[in-house]
Amino acid sequence: MNAAPDADRPRPQVAVVVIGYDDAAHVTDAVRSALAQGPAVREVVAVDDCSADGSAALLDRLAASEPRLRVIRRRVNSGGCGTPRNTGLDAVTSPYVMFLDSDDVLPPGAVDALLGAATGAHAEVVGGLCVRRELPSGREVPWQARLYALHTAVPRPAQRPRLVHDTLCVNKLYRTAFLREHRVRFPEGRFPYEDVVFCARVLAAAPRIALVPDLVYVWHVRRSAERLSISLDRAGVDNWRARTEACRQAYEILLGAGQKELARAARAKFLDHELRMYVRELGLRDAAYRRTWWELTRAHLADYDADDWARDPAAPGRLAGRVVLASPEPRDLPRLRELAARPARLCPPYARTEDGTPVWSDDLPQVSLEPLLARPVRALPLAVDAELRPRARGARLRLRLHELYGRVARAGPEAVEVEWRHRDDGDAGLPVVVAEFAAAADGWSAEAELDLPALAALGAGTWDLRLRLRFRDGVSREVTAHALTGAGLLRRSAVPSARHGVVLVQPYATCSGALALRVAPGVRGVLSVVRGRLRRLLH
Repeated sequence: MNAAPDADRPRPQVAVVVIGYDDAAHVTDAVRSALAQGPAVREVVAVDDCSADGSAALLDRLAASEPRLRVIRRRVNSGGCGTPRNTGLDAVTSPYVMFLDSDDVLPPGAVDALLGAATGAHAEVVGGLCVRRELPSGREVPWQARLYALHTAVPRPAQRPRLVHDTLCVNKLYRTAFLREHRVRFPEGRFPYEDVVFCARVLAAAPRIALVPDLVYVWHVRRSAERLSISLDRAGVDNWRARTEACRQAYEILLGAGQKELARAARAKFLDHELRMYVRELGLRDAAYRRTWWELTRAHLADYDADDWARDPAAPGRLAGRVVLASPEPRDLPRLRELAARPARLCPPYARTEDGTPVWSDDLPQVSLEPLLARPVRALPLAVDAELRPRARGARLRLRLHELYGRVARAGPEAVEVEWRHRDDGDAGLPVVVAEFAAAADGWSAEAELDLPALAALGAGTWDLRLRLRFRDGVSREVTAHALTGAGLLRRSAVPSARHGVVLVQPYATCSGALALRVAPGVRGVLSVVRGRLRRLLH
């Protein structure tokens, strides 16, 4: 058989820059995943940021048997991710480059998918789908999946403002000459969220962009790691200070490049993503953190102008931002947490001014909620309370849907579909239960039975409650439920089970206030609960 002609063989065109610091446990896996991409990868440049755990020696041994691997050892630790990435970028010789962190991996075929789109669409930048893989469970959550649903060519970034939401640098392939021509680099030194600034510089240079639905990056999330990643280590207020600074710089970069639409989109993204994420966690922080966080946020939002607030004024992030701006001190944190949930829940009180205008509260009448009156029912931040009361062989779920300035009554709520989904894989548990609504004081109520042993038979772990509200005109709305926390409502209970002997059930309120269940069947389940509690205490 004749050998394939050279024209049919993939040309080695891509450099992969792998950065690492004291990550001997994972860095060689990352490098091998890059080398395994095949002949399209011309070189892998591993930049060790002055590790002290033997990482560099491991890389040197691997390089001795792999001619495509080049190891660069920095003499002084940079304190961040930007400097080693710049070091690697300066060293590559290939027409295209991509970046990989030492604790992540490239899935098979990633480089071929990105390179094929780059050459086919004549694109300077190509982005693909990234998944966040929770370890050790293996649960995978797509990152910005809406952007990567289809093969798409975007001649100018302004034509797709949603691009500002993807602030990862690692799920993309870049034409090296493009980055160098426009001097697109990462912030140097200790600069958390360097990706945010780098991605803004890329968009500011107005590249032709291609998007592919292929999986091109696996982002490993290790919440139990001794040293948390920057995105997970949010307990200190300096993390929020760094995040707001990165977002501020991204806005100024885009605005300075004349990308006004993208700059506006970046500010909207801050409200919808960053602000909501940190607001959900404020209840976990101490008073000193909350005061400093509030001051930093007010200072950041003070630069927003009328046009920034006018876009979709009823959006949950904008409502939360306006509350922060209106109050000099932290306030209404439980209610803000519910508003920051996904989907958003606007819980009582529902105040009005003397002329009937809906407002945030009697204490903050300057925060108008009038835009809610024109928002479609399917997009309203509807609030449902939930309480779960254990019974002999299960539990009774009681739900209460609140009225919202007359909007719910006009829509006519008829029924609610109750579903439990396993958090690790998203699979539905028991069959969907449909409960009819009955009129109650200032709202509607419904009840449904939960067969706890049957749920436990489907799998241990965490089960999230998901509801679909059905209205008279056929409109439906997916919501989560606010967990009521009165006496005895969130108490752990042991339920008899013919299969497991006993099932431990712990209702609890998630970080965003939603009702969820931890289910542990049998003796093994009981032991896993004990071990998990010990791990949390030790961590």
